[in-house]
Amino acid sequence: MARYVGPVCRLCRREGVKLFLKGDRCNTPKCALGERKNRNYAPGQHGQQQRRKLSNYGVQLREKQKLRRIYGLTERQFRNYFHKATLQKGASGENFLVLLERRLDNAIFRMGFADSRSQARQIVRHGHVLVDGHKVNIPSYQVKVGQVISLKEKSKNKPFFLDIIEHAKNKKAPVWMEADYEKVQGKIVGLPAREDIDTQVDELLVVEFYSK
Repeated sequence: MARYVGPVCRLCRREGVKLFLKGDRCNTPKCALGERKNRNYAPGQHGQQQRRKLSNYGVQLREKQKLRRIYGLTERQFRNYFHKATLQKGASGENFLVLLERRLDNAIFRMGFADSRSQARQIVRHGHVLVDGHKVNIPSYQVKVGQVISLKEKSKNKPFFLDIIEHAKNKKAPVWMEADYEKVQGKIVGLPAREDIDTQVDELLVVEFYSK
């Protein structure tokens, strides 16, 4: 299954909740689910028809799709992460979320060096990111405790990044990482616990979906 490249607002409307796929724009009236537009119905010509009550399988599927779309992964990538989570000790659902949070593109987003995960993925792929001083251009790279993530010196003074960093100063990094906006770098100080992950999903439903 190829990566979705269409209008991401359709994905939010399909799930009926804000997935924040466009970063801060999702908090403005321009959002498809905002007060001005209030298009809180599924996309397509039949979207405004009354939705049928979902079966248990349908509820699990929608929760899985919501989580997959939040992190911007293909179905194969998403399933592989779940398989890795089941091989680890502890609750599979929590392990699953931790693996997703430890992706390099997500770490860049969480630190505030990108407005969205898709933008963070592009920043990593274009070679702007250093991990412990070495260039890493793989968005799925799993960050580890103690690693320092920064932008290349040539990239720090570009207007694009200067604007992002200026807005990032008003944000707060999660407790499992530190962000220094003067040096434009961050450090992984621990692994996230479930209460540290603000993704509004029920991971148990995703586990049930893949456990069938």
